[in-house]
Formats: sequence, structure tokens, C-alpha cells
Amino acid sequence: MQDRPVSRLSTNRSRISHKVRYALRHPRRVLPHVRRASRDTWLRLRHRGGHVAYYRAVMASDTARSPEAAVGGGPSHDRWLAIGQMQFDYLREHGLRPQDRLLEIGCGNLRAGWRFIDHLEPGHYYGIDISPDILIEAKKTLVRYGLQHKLPYLTPVEDLTLDFLPDASFTVVHAHSVFSHSPLEVIDECLANIGRVLAPGGFFDFTYDRTETREHQVLGEDFYYRTETLTRLAARHGLVARFMDDWERLPHGQSKLRVTHAV
Repeated sequence: MQDRPVSRLSTNRSRISHKVRYALRHPRRVLPHVRRASRDTWLRLRHRGGHVAYYRAVMASDTARSPEAAVGGGPSHDRWLAIGQMQFDYLREHGLRPQDRLLEIGCGNLRAGWRFIDHLEPGHYYGIDISPDILIEAKKTLVRYGLQHKLPYLTPVEDLTLDFLPDASFTVVHAHSVFSHSPLEVIDECLANIGRVLAPGGFFDFTYDRTETREHQVLGEDFYYRTETLTRLAARHGLVARFMDDWERLPHGQSKLRVTHAV
């Protein structure tokens, strides 16, 4: 396993000492953080239906300000394009074919999805997201790139049970920067059901924020997990999870696991 910088993996961002040091190093980020914390507290009080209901409200708020920033596109359109290109290139290098059927969990506004749609045969892309607001933006992206003829499916969901999808349907399942915003029970729900929709020989790639210290979260939005926690969770559901070392060489802060059916 190729490591990220030790400082990233050993940092517990939930500790007061870390927050104080960070504030002293980055004083201009203090006010935006306070605003975010206040916004999140208000949304959590208004939406008490669990994490998904709360995070759907977060996405609605973020999307209203900037659809690209809402999906982690960074401060510029170029960065939005670059992260989407990175995801697409990675799957292409790992054998993504036009005839594959791809399910993208947390498709957002099609940051990578429009490239997948363009590459795949018509009707072979299925994107789901908990945020209806971001899916409206996804349709705008579809129109912007003239991909209506590819007939992608874009569907809002309330959970990750995937119960409306048919068995063994997808050769590739992809979730980028989804589990980094998910508590363990949401990840468990997804892993409990992904095996049913995954075709024989297919795989499920997902990124996560990796830590080698105590697992923690920040503001109920950002979650940090040890790799072994997620691999054990997959094994509980009859799945095998493999750490993707080659992803570590790319300019992205999260790590990646690939899940397959146990042989």
C-alpha cells in the first residue's frame, strides 16, 4: 500500500488542538468555517430524518451557490473538468468498454458522468443521487455536451438499498467522493446491496478519506476511515475489497478501494 503523506493520514481533524493550529496557519479560512458550521447546525436541526435527509439539504444549499463546487469541483471550472477527466481516464485504463453497463452512485452534475455517457453505448449509463437539485444540474450538463441521444438514466434516490434496480445488471459501479461524506451505516447499506446488482466479474470502485489514526468526522459532512474497517465491512457482505495502489499516484486526496464478488 503506497501511503499518502504521513501528516495527512495521522491527522485527527476533529480534535480541538488541530482546529486551533489550522486556524492559526490559515486565518482567512476561519470565518468560512464558522459560517459552514452554523449552516450545517441549522440544517441538522431542520432535517431530522437521518444523515441522508440532512446531507440532501446540504447539497441543496451548496448547489444553489455553485453546482460545480457542490460536487467538490474546487474553485474553478478547470478543476471540475480535471477531476472528471481523472476519474474517466482511470476507468478507461482499467478496461472500461463502450458495452459496459455503468452505475454511478452520487453522480452529481455529471462531473465525470458526461464523459462516461459519451464513451458508453446508449442506455448503458445509470446515475443516481440523493439530491434532486444536483440532478437538475446534471441534465443541464447533458444538454451542454449534446448527449441526449445517449439516453442516460438519471434518478433521485432516498437511500442506497438499490431495490429498484434489477439483479446482476452492472459490470462497473462507481462512487467518487460519496463515502467520504457518509457515516458507516450508509456505507454498510450500500455494501449490503451492491452485490445483488453487480454482474458476475464486475467491480465497484469507491473513494474514501483514509486515516491511520482514530476514525473521525468533521461537521457531519466529512468522514475519515481506516482501510481495514471498510475491507472488513465488505467481507461481511460476501465481497472482497482491494486497495488500489495506482490511484494513490494521482493528484487526488482520497484513496480508492475496488470491491468484487468473492470467488
